[in-house]
Amino acid sequence: MLFRMSAAWARIELGCAALLAVCVTILILLNVVTRATGNALFWVDELAIYAMVWMTFLGASAALHHRSSVSITILTDAVPGRVKQVIAKLVDIIIFAFSLAILWFCWRWFLPLDIASAGFDRIAFQGDTFNFIYSEPTLTLGLPKYLFWLAMWIFGFGALLHSSMHVFAASKAGDPS
Repeated sequence: MLFRMSAAWARIELGCAALLAVCVTILILLNVVTRATGNALFWVDELAIYAMVWMTFLGASAALHHRSSVSITILTDAVPGRVKQVIAKLVDIIIFAFSLAILWFCWRWFLPLDIASAGFDRIAFQGDTFNFIYSEPTLTLGLPKYLFWLAMWIFGFGALLHSSMHVFAASKAGDPS
């Protein structure tokens, strides 16, 4: 069950990352054309950067499901199979803990209960917490930055799902993890 949920979420992440890769390409080409004609659109740069950041976080989370993240294997290549399995499970546990830490930091950063208790009033929230996350706009788009920072939440939940699947998967032959 956990494997199917993780696999479905990884497919969604990869689909969204692919779509964002196309968007980044189109935005950069648009930027080249508008700059060449002397009519630069400065918001295109910023939007391309945010699209690339989202693409990176979604792809990184999906890579955790597929165990295709960049890794250094000098140690695992030199040890017997059983030790290699123990190391892999230890890495899964570390990624699980990292995912929990990311989500905890997002919780502390976004303070969802505090903004809700302030009636979603940014000014009251800022006065109570001295947290200005919901008021900071992007430089050229004029949108609230927290909308783009939501990528951290999505990455955290995806990484937690994928690492949970690996941590709680049975260590047996034919295991999908």
